Amino acid sequence: MKTTVLVRAAAAALIALALAACSAINPITTQNRYAPSDGVQTQIGDDAKALNLLVVTTAKDAPAVLTGSLYNGGSTDLNITVSIDGTIVDTVPVAAGSTVQLGTGENQTLVQGTSPAAPGGLAGVWVGTLELGTAQVQVPVVDGTLDEYAGIVDSIPPLPTASPAA
Repeated sequence: MKTTVLVRAAAAALIALALAACSAINPITTQNRYAPSDGVQTQIGDDAKALNLLVVTTAKDAPAVLTGSLYNGGSTDLNITVSIDGTIVDTVPVAAGSTVQLGTGENQTLVQGTSPAAPGGLAGVWVGTLELGTAQVQVPVVDGTLDEYAGIVDSIPPLPTASPAA
């Protein structure tokens, strides 16, 4: 009987050791930084980020808007330059310690352009500042197929037209 108790205790200790070893050699996935949404994120310098970026459009070469947010965790105001297509460039002021929402809704800042990719693809979006530099990030392109983007597609304004030179 003593042998049975010792065998069971040894088996339990061996199982516990084996299970503990699993967590020692496998990385903890929840400690990895990632964008927990449909959009992507990118760092702008040490203190600023572009978060949850998506290009919303109906088709390639159609008017598009950028959704997401720009966050400035620094102590100085930033003017963040953003462009969907490399032609229309918007400058978005982001005060120190604040976030600016991008989109077509109320209290959102409109960043628009022509979509360089069809829905389901990736568009190279430029984001940055004069001081910190500008980088291109590959951003998913979506349309109104999903309900959460249908309202945005319906509110995409026409692109501004170039005024004739005087």
